[in-house]
Amino acid sequence: MSVIKLALPKGSLEKATYQFFETAGYTIKGQSRTYRPIINDSSISVKILRPQEIPKNIQEGTQDIGISGEDWIRENKANVVKLLNLEYGKVRIVVALPDANKSKNFSSLLKNHIKDKKQLRISTEYLNLAREYLLNNEIYKKKYGNKSPSIVTPWFSTGTNKDIKVVFSFGATEAKPPEEADVIFDVIETGSTLAQNNLKVVDTIMESSAYLIANKTALKDPKKRQKIYDVISLCKGVVEAKSKVHIFMNVKKNNLERVLKIIPSLESPTISELSRDEWYSINTVIPKDEFLQILPYLRKYAQGLIVHRPVQVLPLEKIHEDEGK
Repeated sequence: MSVIKLALPKGSLEKATYQFFETAGYTIKGQSRTYRPIINDSSISVKILRPQEIPKNIQEGTQDIGISGEDWIRENKANVVKLLNLEYGKVRIVVALPDANKSKNFSSLLKNHIKDKKQLRISTEYLNLAREYLLNNEIYKKKYGNKSPSIVTPWFSTGTNKDIKVVFSFGATEAKPPEEADVIFDVIETGSTLAQNNLKVVDTIMESSAYLIANKTALKDPKKRQKIYDVISLCKGVVEAKSKVHIFMNVKKNNLERVLKIIPSLESPTISELSRDEWYSINTVIPKDEFLQILPYLRKYAQGLIVHRPVQVLPLEKIHEDEGK
């Protein structure tokens, strides 16, 4: 079997990624000392990279699969296959203004700058997302059409609309207003850092979470594809388990059909006859949010109810269907 190259993110996604992979059954050692840690699967080689870099590296084939935020996949316009939303690292890319600014949203801010004939300065790490957001804004389109905003970095400048200046931020974007920027496009989890810096969120550009992504060519390679789908299976098992509970219960024969009508399951529950006459055991996995709804009925018709949270729930039939596409 071919060795697949797996890129894992450093920085804000790092801790949650290692916890996720540990839950999936992988052990990664040495990540604190090297950018090439060892994983307990000889068919996988790991490299640690910044999440900003991973989508392009996957696209170019220097890595086969990897984990990055959806925000960086879009920012890089990366031509990759999005395999699975891992449902952690949830953040928002937002528009934030100084508290003193009376504008209720970005459009009203832009209107005021157009009216006052003042250049609007935007600070952000997300240059492509900023450009896309501006070109889709109705006020911007009405005034400037498809004219690209001025984008300024230490390495290059582009765009012809000098009224709107988007400046690349190396970080600490929340510190830029009001001296260096009128508005920022920044990433937040709770927004507390913005609030501490006297900024308010007025718009959301996008929501993002960690994604497992793959190189298109690697996914077509029969040997690599097999190993990639092993990784998908284990990761999907972790994602599925977060929303499920595993329940065991004993039920009298005369209540069996009543219970079976009310409990959902992945396919169908496992039913076993007990040594005690007229009693059955039911074993199944159900959605967590449905458990509380059916609990009153289970208390009425079942005995010996045991509930535990599964580590992984692997919907293998669905994965086989996807692999065959």
